[in-house]
Amino acid sequence: MRQSTQLDLLVAQIDHGLRTIASEAVPNRQSPAAYTESAVLSEAERKHAAGLMRVNHVGEVCAQALYQGQAWVSQNQHNRDMLLAAAKEEVDHLAWTEQRLNELGSRTSLLNPLWYAGAFTLGVVAGKISEAVSLGFVVETEVQVGAHLESHLQDTGLPLQDSPSRAIVSTMRDEELAHAEHARQAGAMELPNLVKLAMRGMAKVMTTTAYKI
Repeated sequence: MRQSTQLDLLVAQIDHGLRTIASEAVPNRQSPAAYTESAVLSEAERKHAAGLMRVNHVGEVCAQALYQGQAWVSQNQHNRDMLLAAAKEEVDHLAWTEQRLNELGSRTSLLNPLWYAGAFTLGVVAGKISEAVSLGFVVETEVQVGAHLESHLQDTGLPLQDSPSRAIVSTMRDEELAHAEHARQAGAMELPNLVKLAMRGMAKVMTTTAYKI
């Protein structure tokens, strides 16, 4: 029975992965951008905003993969449900960032299959170590993502007049930090500083690359 359940979950993960990287995400909620005025941007500002939103879209691709990988190997039904619920909520983030990229006349990252595969593998490895370590990765990932999104709201981030992108990023930041708190309450362990530094290093490579490709 356990083997059958794992196989069913794996099929579901594969299907979810293909839909994440090969089709347009459908949001469950209206984008926060809908409540803002359209932005008038110069060509340079448009390209910069698109680069940052592409990075944010890649972050959501990775979040989907990480959660799905962790859920696949989780032995704790409560944790699995929590991970899948967070992934479902973040489908909205995936859709919102893609919608905004379309509005900016840009595209998602060409390397999305690579980002997804890497994050899914990390989720499986973390989940295999222990539930506490797996949840620890959720906390650290979401804390780092929250800080990254906050940087996009500063003067050197998204253009100040780009209200649609800023509204999306602000909502995403708040919800990412809420996911981190849920994982803490579920029993996440504090990851070693060396692991946190390695995660920041990998994130730096991803954000630098995704901004352009």
